Amino acid sequence: MKQTDRVWTCVRDYLVIFSGACIYALSVDFFTAPNNIAPGGVTGLATMLNHLFFTPIGAMALIINIPLFIWGGIESGWRFIFRTIIATGAVSLLIDLFALWDISYHGDLIIASIFGGILSGTGLGLIFLRGGSTGGTDIIARNLNRRFPYISIGSIVLFSDAVVVALSAIVYGSLENALYAVIAIFTSSKLIDAVVFGFSRDNGKLLIIITSKPAEIADMITAREDRGVTLLSARGGYSKSPVGVILCAVRPHDAYRVKTAVIGEDEHSFIITTTATAISGLGFSS
Repeated sequence: MKQTDRVWTCVRDYLVIFSGACIYALSVDFFTAPNNIAPGGVTGLATMLNHLFFTPIGAMALIINIPLFIWGGIESGWRFIFRTIIATGAVSLLIDLFALWDISYHGDLIIASIFGGILSGTGLGLIFLRGGSTGGTDIIARNLNRRFPYISIGSIVLFSDAVVVALSAIVYGSLENALYAVIAIFTSSKLIDAVVFGFSRDNGKLLIIITSKPAEIADMITAREDRGVTLLSARGGYSKSPVGVILCAVRPHDAYRVKTAVIGEDEHSFIITTTATAISGLGFSS
């Protein structure tokens, strides 16, 4: 891949991440925080601290995340954490920036929780789609899953959010606020799935990679991208020369990153990316 192409690809990735950060920040400043709804995770903790001590939500979320960044960098590698730091920094900055204007909605809490969840899920989905993360429970879940693989990432995130929601009932002195937080979290999770996976969690992308460097690319995908591959032997119809064919099934949000990495390894590779409407097995649905 040419240097200019790499730069343009990187710029597009970060523009999408920044757009997601803007949408997520609006969900906090416009809907959830003004109505005492703590939508789980580190942002939920920062929202409660803002209610108790008037500390800025974005700055507190970033401070809480710093030790998690260090832990995540040690456990998962700094390559993943770098985009997480960028996304979290953008979200934190934008939350405090938007808070300078009186743009909050005060009204029906059902509307606040649903639309807060819609914006939150859309923003997070865009961030996840380009390999980013907002840190917090994501890092905790990834790291604990590496040490205890029998505990799923989803279960860890769900438990963490449940703890934050339970704390919000105590902090705000209202069980109703905690229930509205559950509505916001549920709505957000559905929007994340819709943005990242489409409307079916079983679907994915199938990459068919034809390359003269099958071993190198297969090792790179399995080691760096943490995805499984299948190697096939083939012969070019015109050249009659032997070539390697790699099959790689990935989640939709992983396809872009894997394709970019493959081109970086072999710029002459031929890649077919197709939508797989249903994938079952390890890493997908059972």
